[in-house]
Amino acid sequence: MGGSVSCCFSPAESPKIHRRQVELDECLITTTEDVSEDTGTYLQHISDRELPDELAQEANPSDHPRASTLFLNKSQTDVREKRKSNYMNHASPGPLTKKYSSCSTIFIDDSTVSQPNLKSTIKCVSLAIYYHIKNRDSNRSLDIFDEKKHPLSREKVPDDYSVVDPEHKLIYRFIRTLFSSAQLTAECAIVTLVYLERLLTYAEIDICPCNWKRIVLGAVLLASKVWDDQAVWNVDYCQILKDITVEDMNEMERHFLELLQFNINVPASVYAKYYFDLRSLADDNNLSFPLEPLSNKRAKKLEAISRLCEDKYKDLSKSLMRRSVSADNLVGVRNSQAVLS
Repeated sequence: MGGSVSCCFSPAESPKIHRRQVELDECLITTTEDVSEDTGTYLQHISDRELPDELAQEANPSDHPRASTLFLNKSQTDVREKRKSNYMNHASPGPLTKKYSSCSTIFIDDSTVSQPNLKSTIKCVSLAIYYHIKNRDSNRSLDIFDEKKHPLSREKVPDDYSVVDPEHKLIYRFIRTLFSSAQLTAECAIVTLVYLERLLTYAEIDICPCNWKRIVLGAVLLASKVWDDQAVWNVDYCQILKDITVEDMNEMERHFLELLQFNINVPASVYAKYYFDLRSLADDNNLSFPLEPLSNKRAKKLEAISRLCEDKYKDLSKSLMRRSVSADNLVGVRNSQAVLS
């Protein structure tokens, strides 16, 4: 990624961009471990890598399914204060905007952990970043992410760029533009947030007004390449953000990877944790995923999706079993060779 032999330097657009051109203003804002040479008998299964150390779990929540996400912790201060204020002032919650199921009507949303709603997910991710910035501990940063030193446009960076916190709508608008233009998926947005929190933890920096755009851009760039089968090339992002150069994108991507220690693996359990924590964040901030009444047509669609997912999990289980058998055979072969030698 970003090397001299990478597709980043291609003068043409990636095949993905040619599939469909999306207007930027189309969306409206609504608020194993290897075998040891010493022993030669142990081959770690890929699932073992998800088992966390207790100490590492506390330090790196983006790596482990049982550690609480950083963004949810950051948001709790505001949520508690809001609830306390409403209680002290006897404020009315106002008209109910959330739909509730009854005996005659069932309301559900189509967003699932495997197929999240794109618009709602981007809103939640931008809200998570908003809380990261608003409730940051300090202003630790790195030059590679400083917008003053590496501007994203030719327009003059405001003098107060490093002290004024961006609003949720501004963050949402920036992320929506990237996702709409590059045709990225909702799953990619969740992986973007995982990489962002992993960067903050590994590099021991904060996301703040002076660096949030470049950190988000770097996380989106990396997530789109890791997650999507037809990745968007760096040159395509240069066409979305007209004034940024490919060399700058390559350098930022290289630094991002090095700061992540090249750990771009996102276990399914970690992905699911982030998805459900984003839903909790939405509920706490009245950003509920859209609910629609369950009709016969939607019920049949959900049943079809359920069968499709069941078939996928069966295929995945068979694949894992084959890998396990292959690993066992490899260990057996190495043990035989050790005995013969």
